[in-house]
Amino acid sequence: MVCMEYLKEIRILNVDFSRKRVLNEELQMFSHCLGMFNKRDKEKSCFRIFVHLLEEKGYLSSEQLAKRSNLSRATVIHHIGRLIDSGLVMKKEQGYFLRFDSLEDLTREIEKDVCSTFKRLRKISKRIDEGLDI
Repeated sequence: MVCMEYLKEIRILNVDFSRKRVLNEELQMFSHCLGMFNKRDKEKSCFRIFVHLLEEKGYLSSEQLAKRSNLSRATVIHHIGRLIDSGLVMKKEQGYFLRFDSLEDLTREIEKDVCSTFKRLRKISKRIDEGLDI
């Protein structure tokens, strides 16, 4: 398991999972919860790249990702940058890879990071309240 303490930015959306869906739909909903879709990404390019990295369980170069996703290398690099900024993907000489072994590990790490962030926010808010004599 990899610590995501350095996490820059991740968007988490509350999505209704109450209805049973096929596996691909559930994976899309999961990815949507993590903000992988936006209105400009009509072809779900970021999601497709994420899925290829998830399936690979190893390194993929931007060229390999472009070929597998049927996207330009520039588009792949753009979306990889977003995935790196969110703390989901890392780069090494061999290529790009996911920072976690499973989606369950990912959710655990995000949960830890969010809890740690709120713990720091509570300390800061208490200090501010004391400074404002509230």
